[in-house]
Amino acid sequence: MLRYFPDPNAPIVHHKRDYFIAGFTFFCVAVCLLTDAHSDLAQQNGLGVCGWIFLIGLLLGECRHVRMQVLIAVAFATIGEHFASVYMQGYIYRFGNVPAYVPPGHGMVYLTAVALARSGLFQAYSRIIATLVVIVCGLWSIAGISGISQSDSVGALLFCVFLGYLFKGRSPMVYLAAFFITTWLELIGTAVGTWHWATIDPVLSLPQGNPPSGVAAWYCLVDAVAMNFADPVLHFLTQLWKICRQFLIQLINSIQIYYDKFFPLIQRQMSLILLRQDISDES
Repeated sequence: MLRYFPDPNAPIVHHKRDYFIAGFTFFCVAVCLLTDAHSDLAQQNGLGVCGWIFLIGLLLGECRHVRMQVLIAVAFATIGEHFASVYMQGYIYRFGNVPAYVPPGHGMVYLTAVALARSGLFQAYSRIIATLVVIVCGLWSIAGISGISQSDSVGALLFCVFLGYLFKGRSPMVYLAAFFITTWLELIGTAVGTWHWATIDPVLSLPQGNPPSGVAAWYCLVDAVAMNFADPVLHFLTQLWKICRQFLIQLINSIQIYYDKFFPLIQRQMSLILLRQDISDES
């Protein structure tokens, strides 16, 4: 069950960049959501611009593989947001839209999960952190179905899905890290009213919390799509570039051949035309 967890005896390396990404994103999430709770659409769009600037800046230090994962996460999550929020009304933002900061925000959230997953802290204490997360999220889910807190049957189901990602998935550290950043943003976002979850899930017709206790499972889906599709997409783009490059080389060579063949003839014809013009002018 823990075969994809890091080897506890492996050497641990701490990189300041990983902790900076995580700390910066946690801070930006709090500031953004607290600001949006009292902003208008123009200010919300301004937060979106800042989000893209921050995301691009953070990606400058990453390899192309991670960059592709982030791009896929942003694309998939944005489509999911419009479907789940705008269309299905599973959760609703203040203005009934998908705020401009949400797409880059998903990119930063995913990058944070990757950064924490590869950090020395998570590599060294993976089992302890996993135990803590399972206990906390488990108690949260039990509270939701026992009547202690708001009714949250959907949260309990999502918690079971999250456990599947954590103990059966090939990247458990990413899913484990995702729990922290996604729980952080969900608790802040719902507390200040930036968005709220529907009392009854529109698909399952079951009660759900605000937020659901196992909400991290939805973000794990985004992470799984990003990690599984990055290599195929990169391979496709590499092959497409090779085909386009070969086509351009052949096109340039063909142009060069026609140029070498017909340009002297054109020059000769132009010379004859000019010579005739000179003769005509002299006469």
